[in-house]
Amino acid sequence: MIPGYLAMNGTPRAVMWFHSQLGKHKGVEDTHFGNVPDGCGLHCVSNDELLKGLLLGHASGTVGAVNRLHMAAALFGITIVPSFLGHLENADLRERLLLSNIFTIIISSSIKSIFKACTRQRMLSGSFEGQPAKERSILSVQHHIRQERRSLRHGSNSQRISRGKSLETLTQDHSNTVRYRNAQREDSEIKMIQEKKEQAEMKRKVQEEELRENHPYFDKPLFIVGREHRFRNFCRVVVRARFNASKTDPVTGAVKNTNDLLGLVTYLDWVMIIVTICSCISMMFESPFRRVMHAPTLQIAEYVFVIFMSIELNLKIMADGLFFTPTAVIRDFGGVMDIFIYLVSLIFLCWMPQNVPAESGAQLLMVLRCLRPLRIFKLVPQMRKVVRELFSGFKEIFLVSILLLTLMLVFASFGVQLFAGKLAKCNDPNIIRREDCNGIFRINVSVSKNLNLKLRPGEKKPGFWVPRVWANPRNFNFDNVGNAMLALFEVLSLKGWVEVRDVIIHRVGPMHGIYIHVFVFLGCMIGLTLFVGVVIANFNENKGTALLTVDQRRWEDLKSRLKIAQPLHLPPRPDNDGFRAKMYDITQHPFFKRTIALLVLAQSVLLSVKWDVEDPVTVPLATMSVVFTFIFVLEVTMKIIAMSPAGFWQSRRNRYDLLVTSLGVVWVVLHFALLNAYTYMMGACVIVFRFFSICGKHVTLKMLLLTVVVSMYKSFFIIVGMFLLLLCYAFAGVVLFGTVKYGENINRHANFSSAGKAITVLFRIVTGEDWNKIMHDCMVQPPFCTPDEFTYWATDCGNYAGALMYFCSFYVIIAYIMLNLLVAIIVENFSLFYSTEEDQLLSYNDLRHFQIIWNMGVIPTFRVKFLLRLLRGRLEVDLDKDKLLFKHMCYEMERLHNGGDVTFHDVLSMLSYRSVDIRKSLQLEELLAREQLEYTIEEEVAKQTIRMWLKKCLKRIRAKQQQSCSIIHSLRESQQQELSRFLNPPSIETTQPSEDMNANSQDNNMQPETSSQQQLLSPTLSDRGGSRQDAADAGKPQRKFGQWRLPSAPKPISHSVSSVNLRFGGRTTMKSVVCKMNPMTDAASCGSEVKKWWTRQLTVESDESGDDLLDV
Repeated sequence: MIPGYLAMNGTPRAVMWFHSQLGKHKGVEDTHFGNVPDGCGLHCVSNDELLKGLLLGHASGTVGAVNRLHMAAALFGITIVPSFLGHLENADLRERLLLSNIFTIIISSSIKSIFKACTRQRMLSGSFEGQPAKERSILSVQHHIRQERRSLRHGSNSQRISRGKSLETLTQDHSNTVRYRNAQREDSEIKMIQEKKEQAEMKRKVQEEELRENHPYFDKPLFIVGREHRFRNFCRVVVRARFNASKTDPVTGAVKNTNDLLGLVTYLDWVMIIVTICSCISMMFESPFRRVMHAPTLQIAEYVFVIFMSIELNLKIMADGLFFTPTAVIRDFGGVMDIFIYLVSLIFLCWMPQNVPAESGAQLLMVLRCLRPLRIFKLVPQMRKVVRELFSGFKEIFLVSILLLTLMLVFASFGVQLFAGKLAKCNDPNIIRREDCNGIFRINVSVSKNLNLKLRPGEKKPGFWVPRVWANPRNFNFDNVGNAMLALFEVLSLKGWVEVRDVIIHRVGPMHGIYIHVFVFLGCMIGLTLFVGVVIANFNENKGTALLTVDQRRWEDLKSRLKIAQPLHLPPRPDNDGFRAKMYDITQHPFFKRTIALLVLAQSVLLSVKWDVEDPVTVPLATMSVVFTFIFVLEVTMKIIAMSPAGFWQSRRNRYDLLVTSLGVVWVVLHFALLNAYTYMMGACVIVFRFFSICGKHVTLKMLLLTVVVSMYKSFFIIVGMFLLLLCYAFAGVVLFGTVKYGENINRHANFSSAGKAITVLFRIVTGEDWNKIMHDCMVQPPFCTPDEFTYWATDCGNYAGALMYFCSFYVIIAYIMLNLLVAIIVENFSLFYSTEEDQLLSYNDLRHFQIIWNMGVIPTFRVKFLLRLLRGRLEVDLDKDKLLFKHMCYEMERLHNGGDVTFHDVLSMLSYRSVDIRKSLQLEELLAREQLEYTIEEEVAKQTIRMWLKKCLKRIRAKQQQSCSIIHSLRESQQQELSRFLNPPSIETTQPSEDMNANSQDNNMQPETSSQQQLLSPTLSDRGGSRQDAADAGKPQRKFGQWRLPSAPKPISHSVSSVNLRFGGRTTMKSVVCKMNPMTDAASCGSEVKKWWTRQLTVESDESGDDLLDV
């Protein structure tokens, strides 16, 4: 590397500069080296002597260069290579000088690094004397990162001029090269993904074109309708027509989203959603006692649904095809489900059976008809997305299910070996052995104590005779593997497992209770938790959340937090110090807010006692509530005075307080006027409404409340999906168990006699409340019920196989999958507000500061620049350092909103994009769109900057031209006046300004060649004024200095006006002379006098300045 250093064109000026800088930095060790971090090389040497020796020494010889090299090594920790010393000893004078210059540059860079290290150490230790450490704006940091990345991407000049520089420069160039390669690698990866995506789309298009060319029936619906047939185009228009949610303002051209809900699906899908909902509402009125086969009013909805679905499917098949087309109706499971639901409804409508036996094909058809609400899953894209994300990775869920079933099978087989036949007992408690369990016995009937039944002496309780039976427990047994697995499945849900354990302990032995405890631990605590975890992880992975990096996850969390952020809507404090300003200070004081919160809590405590008209305690409680109400009226009045009515009305919280206070005033009036139970109830409701106002006044409570709202919004489609599944199971439960006799848990409050009651029972099962007991009640079989062979609504028996599949599938899908997904989404949203500051791209202080700065509704686009200038902290934009960033941000708002109004979230979203590293935080599609937007903004801002610069240049040029023209015009007027005075023959007359103006106007309109009264003097090419000779005199010989040519044919001159510029010692003086001559005067004498005067003046000027002085 030595020849590279020697090739530099070094200069000793660097040494002189360091020598001058050393005098400026006296006491540098005291101010900057006093707190030197370890590793700087200054803690073991004498700083003063070494620095002076290095900076002031001369490298005139080899010894001097070697000494300076050793001093540099001692001072800065440089390792000396012996071969380099040998080269230095054999070097000539020029090489030694260059090496000395190299050492000087190394020393300067090392000193700079020492200064930076010391400054950083002082800042970290808190001993930065008198200089506060200002936190750098994250907007500026990210802007510089992007600018550097763009420069590296396009290849900066630093990569091409790295030869012939110092060690520090080469090290910096090496790091730039590494960053350049990393940037190229990132660009290549993104470009590779883009190319793969484009290639896949291109390949698909090529395949479609090949299929269209080679297969004549491809993309022809039902192999009949042509590809470009008019009827097919009409069907396409009908099928794909939808509401355009984006409207363009004709005045400003701004694109606004008017209603995203209407543009969610096409018009045809909206019609089918409404028809499906109406059909489901009609099915809600069906029951075993009011069947669709015998109710013509219910058949209307059935006909309407089938007719509309027939029209829909025909239009979609004609537009997109049924099979073998790119957008066929049957191309996924959703299309298959649509056709299945349509065929089931059509067959049922055509068949319409009058008698439906239990467990028959007709009853199965009615059960399949209950799947109609699932059509909404296919019609709504968001719900279809939820199902796809849930079941896309069904392989993992299936494997975990196999694991749980295997565990259950192992324990069931072992349970059969342990408890088969050992859990049964005789129903007569006096019989112990099975051989004695025969005959009948009398069983007493339990009588309620409320009947106050008094028995006579010797009279027995009411009872009846029943046969003795040796039977297992009612709900479970381990006699075979199937029953054992069903019992363990119930234990797996932790419902009734204590009863199973108690029965085993009572009838087999205490040691056998360990069996149930081990299964609960392995199956519930591990296996079931694993199943739920895999379901949630699979959902997040298919949704994309689990595959995000840390930065991408932080960006998604930031966007979620920005969506729920709202402006404060707090009016500014009045300018004057009057009454309103004092009210404003009082109402905004924290002590005032805390006092109001305590009063609200105190009023809520009054509801701890029931308010009753007859109770004497109610009167003082109501009186205290009236006092609190008047205090709250005073609070609202003070806020209205302080903020003005318009400012008070801007905040939704203030509106809510005004509404509750108004209701409180109405209650006070009604309370004193009526004083009955209804007024007390109204007062209690007002107090409850008042209590909810605390949530909006405390930041943490407000945040938690917003989290609940956001969680409900994000999980809206999951909740709707759960309700649709619940509805399908409710309709099927009415068909299967609508007439089941009452049992232990099926009673008049919980049964399947109607869809409404079935929904309440299923909602109870979702919470896990005795679902297994309800299942066993629905399994009742003869002889405990009355069967019927012709109709299912005439029997009170249950369906064993149907109940088993019905309840187990419902509990797995709803309780284990859907409910846990809902809990996971809520927990995920709550985790946003408990993350640390290190995990956040924008802290709460940044958002709070922006809310305070904004504090309004919407603003015009041109006012965004004023808003950005008010930002402080990490969102501050320094116009001195980041003027280009400021232009980019302003133009981005103008471009996205076309000069219209911008909202709080628009500006906040722009700042969030500018405050993160988009390469690390954004996903691919969003990253490409954002980079394209920023590239366009950068290009447009550059064009605008160049355009404005050119306009300024043109303005300056025009201003200079106008100024020069005005100066020339004024100079010409003054010169003409002086010349007219000088050329006046016998006497010099001073002309009036008006005469000069007239003469000027006349001379401007007159040409010397055409004038018969005058001839103007003009210098030759040899004159010092640098004036050019006329074209007519180009061939004549040149004249010497001071020699003038006169007109060849002089004519009498009445007026002669000329402009003369005279320079004396670098100073220009302008004179205007006016010569008045008699027409009879000889022209030669006049020319001789003028010639002498010019010669004398030019001689004087030439002697004084020696430059070109005359400019005519």
